[in-house]
Amino acid sequence: MHADAQSPPPRLGAMPRDAQALQQAQQRSRALLHQRALVAAAVSAVPIPGLDWAVDAALLSKLLPQISEHFGLSPEQLDALDPDLRAHVQKAVAMVGSVFIGKLLTRQMILRLARTVGLRMGSKQWAKFIPFAGQAIAAAVGYGALRYLGERHIQDCVRVVQQAQAVHAGAQPPGSPP
Repeated sequence: MHADAQSPPPRLGAMPRDAQALQQAQQRSRALLHQRALVAAAVSAVPIPGLDWAVDAALLSKLLPQISEHFGLSPEQLDALDPDLRAHVQKAVAMVGSVFIGKLLTRQMILRLARTVGLRMGSKQWAKFIPFAGQAIAAAVGYGALRYLGERHIQDCVRVVQQAQAVHAGAQPPGSPP
Protein backbone atom coordinates (compact mmCIF):
# COMPACT_ATOMS: atom_id res chain seq x y z
CA MET A 1 0.00 0.00 0.00
CA HIS A 2 1.40 3.37 -0.99
CA ALA A 3 1.25 6.22 1.54
CA ASP A 4 -0.11 9.53 0.27
CA ALA A 5 -0.15 13.05 1.70
CA GLN A 6 -3.56 12.38 3.34
CA SER A 7 -2.43 9.45 5.48
CA PRO A 8 -1.70 10.31 9.11
CA PRO A 9 1.91 10.23 10.23
CA PRO A 10 2.97 7.15 12.18
CA ARG A 11 2.35 7.40 15.92
CA LEU A 12 5.29 8.07 18.21
CA GLY A 13 4.34 5.21 20.51
CA ALA A 14 5.65 5.82 24.04
CA MET A 15 8.09 8.53 22.91
CA PRO A 16 7.48 12.08 24.13
CA ARG A 17 5.24 13.83 21.61
CA ASP A 18 6.26 17.44 22.29
CA ALA A 19 8.95 19.58 23.92
CA GLN A 20 7.18 19.60 27.29
CA ALA A 21 6.88 15.80 27.41
CA LEU A 22 10.52 15.53 26.36
CA GLN A 23 11.55 17.87 29.16
CA GLN A 24 9.55 15.79 31.66
CA ALA A 25 11.30 12.62 30.47
CA GLN A 26 14.65 14.37 30.96
CA GLN A 27 13.68 15.47 34.48
CA ARG A 28 12.53 11.97 35.48
CA SER A 29 15.70 10.48 34.01
CA ARG A 30 17.97 12.97 35.78
CA ALA A 31 16.24 12.39 39.11
CA LEU A 32 16.75 8.64 38.70
CA LEU A 33 20.34 9.21 37.61
CA HIS A 34 21.02 11.38 40.67
CA GLN A 35 19.67 8.67 43.01
CA ARG A 36 21.80 5.96 41.39
CA ALA A 37 24.89 8.18 41.34
CA LEU A 38 24.51 8.76 45.09
CA VAL A 39 24.48 4.98 45.59
CA ALA A 40 27.61 4.71 43.42
CA ALA A 41 29.28 7.43 45.49
CA ALA A 42 28.46 5.69 48.76
CA VAL A 43 29.80 2.37 47.52
CA SER A 44 32.90 4.05 46.08
CA ALA A 45 33.79 5.30 49.54
CA VAL A 46 33.92 1.74 50.89
CA PRO A 47 37.59 0.68 50.90
CA ILE A 48 37.01 -2.78 49.42
CA PRO A 49 38.83 -3.10 46.08
CA GLY A 50 36.56 -4.03 43.20
CA LEU A 51 33.27 -3.61 45.06
CA ASP A 52 32.58 -0.28 43.39
CA TRP A 53 33.21 -1.69 39.90
CA ALA A 54 30.70 -4.49 40.50
CA VAL A 55 28.10 -2.10 41.89
CA ASP A 56 28.69 0.44 39.10
CA ALA A 57 28.18 -2.27 36.47
CA ALA A 58 24.99 -3.46 38.19
CA LEU A 59 23.69 0.09 38.51
CA LEU A 60 24.42 0.88 34.86
CA SER A 61 22.85 -2.34 33.61
CA LYS A 62 19.57 -1.30 35.24
CA LEU A 63 19.83 2.49 34.91
CA LEU A 64 20.38 2.80 31.16
CA PRO A 65 17.33 0.69 30.20
CA GLN A 66 15.20 2.66 32.69
CA ILE A 67 16.33 5.93 31.15
CA SER A 68 15.62 4.58 27.65
CA GLU A 69 12.15 3.59 28.82
CA HIS A 70 11.43 7.16 30.00
CA PHE A 71 12.02 8.25 26.41
CA GLY A 72 10.01 5.43 24.83
CA LEU A 73 13.19 3.83 23.52
CA SER A 74 13.27 0.45 25.25
CA PRO A 75 13.44 -2.60 22.97
CA GLU A 76 9.78 -3.43 23.68
CA GLN A 77 8.65 0.14 23.02
CA LEU A 78 10.59 0.31 19.75
CA ASP A 79 9.15 -3.03 18.63
CA ALA A 80 5.64 -1.60 19.09
CA LEU A 81 6.31 1.33 16.71
CA ASP A 82 5.01 1.59 13.18
CA PRO A 83 7.64 -0.11 10.98
CA ASP A 84 8.41 3.08 9.03
CA LEU A 85 8.90 5.15 12.15
CA ARG A 86 10.93 2.35 13.75
CA ALA A 87 13.26 2.42 10.75
CA HIS A 88 13.68 6.21 11.14
CA VAL A 89 14.35 5.82 14.86
CA GLN A 90 16.92 3.11 14.23
CA LYS A 91 18.66 5.41 11.73
CA ALA A 92 18.64 8.19 14.33
CA VAL A 93 20.12 5.82 16.92
CA ALA A 94 22.88 4.91 14.47
CA MET A 95 23.56 8.59 13.72
CA VAL A 96 23.77 9.43 17.42
CA GLY A 97 26.17 6.53 17.83
CA SER A 98 24.50 5.02 20.87
CA VAL A 99 24.91 1.29 21.28
CA PHE A 100 22.60 1.29 24.30
CA ILE A 101 19.31 2.70 22.98
CA GLY A 102 16.80 0.00 22.17
CA LYS A 103 19.16 -2.81 23.11
CA LEU A 104 19.23 -5.39 25.85
CA LEU A 105 22.45 -4.65 27.69
CA THR A 106 25.08 -7.33 28.04
CA ARG A 107 28.01 -7.46 30.41
CA GLN A 108 30.36 -6.68 27.51
CA MET A 109 28.36 -3.56 26.64
CA ILE A 110 28.52 -2.32 30.23
CA LEU A 111 32.27 -2.95 30.35
CA ARG A 112 32.67 -1.04 27.08
CA LEU A 113 30.77 1.87 28.59
CA ALA A 114 32.85 1.76 31.76
CA ARG A 115 36.04 1.87 29.66
CA THR A 116 34.97 5.23 28.24
CA VAL A 117 35.62 6.68 31.67
CA GLY A 118 38.28 4.19 32.66
CA LEU A 119 40.79 6.79 33.81
CA ARG A 120 38.27 8.29 36.20
CA MET A 121 37.26 4.86 37.45
CA GLY A 122 40.92 3.84 37.89
CA SER A 123 41.70 6.97 39.86
CA LYS A 124 38.83 6.06 42.15
CA GLN A 125 40.66 2.84 43.11
CA TRP A 126 43.92 4.66 43.84
CA ALA A 127 42.20 7.40 45.81
CA LYS A 128 40.95 4.87 48.37
CA PHE A 129 44.50 4.43 49.62
CA ILE A 130 44.90 8.10 50.58
CA PRO A 131 44.11 8.41 54.29
CA PHE A 132 40.87 10.24 55.15
CA ALA A 133 40.45 12.28 51.98
CA GLY A 134 40.75 9.18 49.79
CA GLN A 135 37.24 7.92 50.48
CA ALA A 136 35.79 11.38 49.77
CA ILE A 137 37.74 11.60 46.51
CA ALA A 138 36.66 8.08 45.51
CA ALA A 139 33.02 8.93 46.32
CA ALA A 140 33.17 12.14 44.27
CA VAL A 141 34.76 10.35 41.32
CA GLY A 142 32.23 7.50 41.59
CA TYR A 143 29.34 9.96 41.59
CA GLY A 144 30.81 11.95 38.71
CA ALA A 145 31.54 8.90 36.57
CA LEU A 146 28.03 7.50 36.87
CA ARG A 147 26.53 10.96 36.30
CA TYR A 148 28.69 11.41 33.20
CA LEU A 149 27.66 8.08 31.69
CA GLY A 150 23.99 8.57 32.53
CA GLU A 151 23.90 12.15 31.27
CA ARG A 152 25.51 11.08 28.02
CA HIS A 153 22.82 8.43 27.58
CA ILE A 154 20.08 10.96 28.36
CA GLN A 155 21.46 13.32 25.70
CA ASP A 156 21.59 10.49 23.16
CA CYS A 157 17.95 9.64 23.93
CA VAL A 158 16.94 13.30 23.58
CA ARG A 159 18.56 13.56 20.14
CA VAL A 160 16.87 10.37 18.95
CA VAL A 161 13.45 11.51 20.18
CA GLN A 162 13.92 14.95 18.61
CA GLN A 163 14.67 13.31 15.27
CA ALA A 164 11.63 11.04 15.62
CA GLN A 165 9.47 14.05 16.46
CA ALA A 166 10.79 15.90 13.42
CA VAL A 167 10.09 12.93 11.14
CA HIS A 168 6.64 12.61 12.71
CA ALA A 169 5.92 16.29 12.10
CA GLY A 170 7.46 16.21 8.62
CA ALA A 171 9.82 19.03 9.63
CA GLN A 172 12.92 17.56 8.03
CA PRO A 173 13.96 14.71 5.79
CA PRO A 174 14.54 11.39 7.57
CA GLY A 175 18.13 10.83 8.60
CA SER A 176 19.13 14.49 8.75
CA PRO A 177 20.51 15.82 12.02
CA PRO A 178 18.20 17.89 14.28
